Amino acid sequence: MSALPKDPWTAAQYHAFERDSAFKHEFINGEVVAMTSASRRHNLIVTSTTATLYNQTVDRPCEVYPSDMRVHVPATNLYAYPDVSATCSQPEMQDHHFDTLLNPMVK
Repeated sequence: MSALPKDPWTAAQYHAFERDSAFKHEFINGEVVAMTSASRRHNLIVTSTTATLYNQTVDRPCEVYPSDMRVHVPATNLYAYPDVSATCSQPEMQDHHFDTLLNPMVK
């Protein structure tokens, strides 16, 4: 993974940058880090995991998200794109963009 400029960014700067970017980046301790592509095998595992989790929760009030749903971890101020995330409670989103999940149960 490659990092962008080394001066610490704020979460607001990261969000403005990320929402205009053609590529996904994670935010780790004020650093914006470009995400890398995944192998075929990795993608097959993620697809299988996502499908299995969805099938296990389809009759429950759960939402299962693929890797395009950003998750915020307040304890570390991390913004990341887990391969799979889910919540079985009312999804809490950071703002009106509905692109950052705050209450994942599986990540």
